[in-house]
Amino acid sequence: MARTMNRRPVVKIDLDGAGPRRRPDDLAAEEPLEIRLRGEPLAVTMRTPGQDIDLAMGFLLTEGIIRTQEDVVTAQLCAGTDAPNTYNVVEVVLGAHVPPPVTDPSRTFYTTSSCGVCGKASIDAVRTRSPFDLGADRSAVAARTLAELPDKLRAAQRTFARTGGLHAAGLFTAEGNLVVLREDVGRHNAVDKVVGWALREGRLPLAGHVLLVSGRASFELTQKAWMAGIPLLAAVSAPSTLAAELADEAGMTLVGFLRGRSMNVYTGTERVTV
Repeated sequence: MARTMNRRPVVKIDLDGAGPRRRPDDLAAEEPLEIRLRGEPLAVTMRTPGQDIDLAMGFLLTEGIIRTQEDVVTAQLCAGTDAPNTYNVVEVVLGAHVPPPVTDPSRTFYTTSSCGVCGKASIDAVRTRSPFDLGADRSAVAARTLAELPDKLRAAQRTFARTGGLHAAGLFTAEGNLVVLREDVGRHNAVDKVVGWALREGRLPLAGHVLLVSGRASFELTQKAWMAGIPLLAAVSAPSTLAAELADEAGMTLVGFLRGRSMNVYTGTERVTV
């Protein structure tokens, strides 16, 4: 069973209440996950346990190491060295036709739960070219449909409802139907879990879909959406300048500040109909 939450005692202080009192509180789990290729460590990310195979597969695809599900021979959880076993290692065996990843000395493969590209030295080092032409995707989404998505995302966030400590990534159809949702302490992990699920299900490219993230839209999340062939990325908070530049380059629609009945459309405005 995935260790998505841990319960621990806290002292609740309410200045308008009857005074301090002890009570249990649910915390979102955060543990390291090591991804190994051919027995060698490739990356370590801090994540919320659960859907770890999807996380590893999504990471490998969005980093440009694999292109299709057929590039992976096996992917399995390993016990690692912890006692008791926490299964915080995913061992991936690639096909003989897949070239090994080129180690870039300018980047680090350790990522925190809040930043997945912190060790990369430049935009050129992280801009992975996607095989998908988003400009050819003519799908459109009604603004009214987009406005309904944050409430749908929040309603499906079961662990967030208990802990208040997780990001979410939700994949929706252009009609506003939720296809899959993943939660994680790291927003980039949540997206990788969605992408990895779609890869294993044979759904790539995700043409005609919307990816909604619960926080801001960063450069990295935009890159991941591009690598998965997603034409529209929406965020409840702000995008960064690099996210907007990359979305424009990719032919992607980028929506930010999706709250209530308003939103900002930064790129690809033709896909959002009013």
